[in-house]
Amino acid sequence: MTADASPPEGYQPHDRHSPLTRPWEPLYSKRTERAVQIAVEIREPHLNSRGLVHGGLISALADNAMGLSAIASTIADGGTPQRALTVSLSLDFVDAGRPGEWLEIVPVVVRAGHTLAFVECRVVVGERMIARGNATFKMG
Repeated sequence: MTADASPPEGYQPHDRHSPLTRPWEPLYSKRTERAVQIAVEIREPHLNSRGLVHGGLISALADNAMGLSAIASTIADGGTPQRALTVSLSLDFVDAGRPGEWLEIVPVVVRAGHTLAFVECRVVVGERMIARGNATFKMG
């Protein structure tokens, strides 16, 4: 990791913080009308014992990005959700991220209704997909 590493184009410091993500800061996000992408430069606090990005980090950030995207999409359609609660979350890991690489969570809302939202995501390092996921959220 370099001290002056810049996030991928279009990302800004993420404005939602939680006790879970605090050790992983700084996080970055890129917002569109219907999605919130999250990025982080892979560093030591993100690694498993083999020196690769931990699946728990990927899972938590994917859950975060997909839930925020479900809310954004519902708002774009004229709804007023206050939260998206995870009903189910599934990830398939197909490769690994390494220190110094930028991890990006790229969600796509498949369908967002008044009570449920269905979201998919790709987890990428550059052009390389390292995981794919999907989640269902209870909208409230």
